[in-house]
Amino acid sequence: MVVINPWSKRMVPVIGILTARKKDGTIAGNGSLFIELQKKLISLNGISFIFTLDGVQDDSINGFIFNPEKNSWEQINSPFPDLVYNRIPFRKSEEALKRNPFFTHLKEKNIPFFNPGFIDKSELYHLLKNHPYLHSFLPATIPANDKHRLRSFFNQFHSIYLKPAQSARGKGIYILEQDTENTILLRGVKDNNQFISFDHFWIEWETILKENNYLAQEEIKSKTYDGKRFDFRILAHAENDHYMVTGIGIRQSQMQEITTHIPSGGKLLPYQLLQTEDQDLFIQTIVEQIGQALSEQFGFFGEFSIDLGISQTGKYYIYEVNSKPMSFDEIEIEERKIDHLCRLFLQLTGYQD
Repeated sequence: MVVINPWSKRMVPVIGILTARKKDGTIAGNGSLFIELQKKLISLNGISFIFTLDGVQDDSINGFIFNPEKNSWEQINSPFPDLVYNRIPFRKSEEALKRNPFFTHLKEKNIPFFNPGFIDKSELYHLLKNHPYLHSFLPATIPANDKHRLRSFFNQFHSIYLKPAQSARGKGIYILEQDTENTILLRGVKDNNQFISFDHFWIEWETILKENNYLAQEEIKSKTYDGKRFDFRILAHAENDHYMVTGIGIRQSQMQEITTHIPSGGKLLPYQLLQTEDQDLFIQTIVEQIGQALSEQFGFFGEFSIDLGISQTGKYYIYEVNSKPMSFDEIEIEERKIDHLCRLFLQLTGYQD
């Protein structure tokens, strides 16, 4: 290993980006994001490196730094950074982090930890359900682990979403709906299953629902554009003790109606198609309220994204809040994200007012 301290000759903020390793031992995570953050930080007189927990030592960290001049990654040994940005991509790896003494080291050294972790859908629902303003924008939701309660919920709404409490990007989501008087249909992104009764559905799915902590959520009949349902993807960042909208995109379903996610066949539309002043004001309001609620409950959140829907009657619904937003396909939103993140890093480390 090359033992270097590339920032020892000048006073610059050092950002440590925490990620994890894949099963094959290679570094996981969004490499293009890490590279763009490094380039932007350098332009702002800062620097970053990536690392995993197995690289943490008592007084230093073994990691990797991107060198834009060589367009390559270099292995380094670094002092502890001024801030740690949590980009661990796996929930299991993050559970290991909670049991690791690394957290204690950060607290002892007064090093900010940017974003506590993934958000459990059940915990998020309870947080927002008890919020004086946000509670009215939630679809009805219950745990899907009790047969009689789930049957009653299904009989009430006739069409419900089933969502794993700890999933992202639309994985594992289904719609359970009354197909005919005598049959029930379970629709997924890639497959459909039919059951002759709720009892038969429960026999086959009880274990799956319980092991994956599924939630049941009423299906909101979504407003459409050109005959296809859509929802909003909102990116937000902390800024001077407040939370501001960084960008808004629209995702529209195409081949299936389960989810609008691009990897599942969704289509990207420009926000300007459906933009109004009242809607902009509403979105900014919920961004501020959600950001404050998350940080008060779980610890400082510097960024998050929101999946927001609008019903056929014009009512807004908060579907998801994601603590580690996916990359946006809109180039201008991605550019603003990089800029906002880096300036927030500098602010939190005391290098920028």
